[in-house]
Amino acid sequence: MALKKFLAIRRDDCFSPNSIEKDRDILQSVCKWLEQEAALDEKIIMVDEAEFANHPVEAECYVSMARSEDALQILASLERQGRRVVNSPVGVMRCQRSVLDELMREHHFHMPPVSGKYGFWLKRGDASAQSKGDVVFCQNSEALEKAEEAFNERGINEWVVSAHIPGDLVKFYGVGDRMFRYFYPNDDGISKFGDEEHNGKAHHYPFDHEALRREIIRLANLTGVSVYGGDVIISEDGRSFIIDFNDWPSFSRCKDEAAEAIARQIMIK
Repeated sequence: MALKKFLAIRRDDCFSPNSIEKDRDILQSVCKWLEQEAALDEKIIMVDEAEFANHPVEAECYVSMARSEDALQILASLERQGRRVVNSPVGVMRCQRSVLDELMREHHFHMPPVSGKYGFWLKRGDASAQSKGDVVFCQNSEALEKAEEAFNERGINEWVVSAHIPGDLVKFYGVGDRMFRYFYPNDDGISKFGDEEHNGKAHHYPFDHEALRREIIRLANLTGVSVYGGDVIISEDGRSFIIDFNDWPSFSRCKDEAAEAIARQIMIK
């Protein structure tokens, strides 16, 4: 039976640092596509995730960018009852950085080692980055120790440490296996926190694009997230290292293409 009753759930502002409007734009664009594809008589209602958590609304399909624990728990219950939810709340929970790091290492994904000779990255592990201070570059072990102490002082006692990898920073966007695009943020200057500067100007080192696409899709399938994005480092010798994977980015570099792909993914899921 064709889906006719949708509810769109907006991401809370705290989970959209420097991207509030971009995140809402992609969700609105997806809703417009769904309204056309499903021939809906009315526009899809959109609610904030906090509002939804307090007052859940019945629907056949939830188009969700939610990340709060309360909203995800409700959506997980609805998914178990047979409602369609994109992204799957279980998948979003698996994208929690500490959970994802363990999952990726267990399944042997290409990712940076824990230590190296070019510095470290310290990232909060209990949630996605909500401010620039949640992702910290540390030049050496002494700086790392101080940054960990600062996390403790902020009440963050769960984090992930990885070695800094020199090379080209590449940002990717995907929808299931129907869309996969990548861009060099140091070429267009679009940045959330400015951390790209640590890798400098892109050299556009050659690498196996198809192998990277397959690896990212494997990770998306493992987590259960069908709308995803993230970052990889391409080293001078062409190796790729996944440094970030997250649920439903803003797709700011390819919003129109992504909106159509997401809508079609929802309709056939």
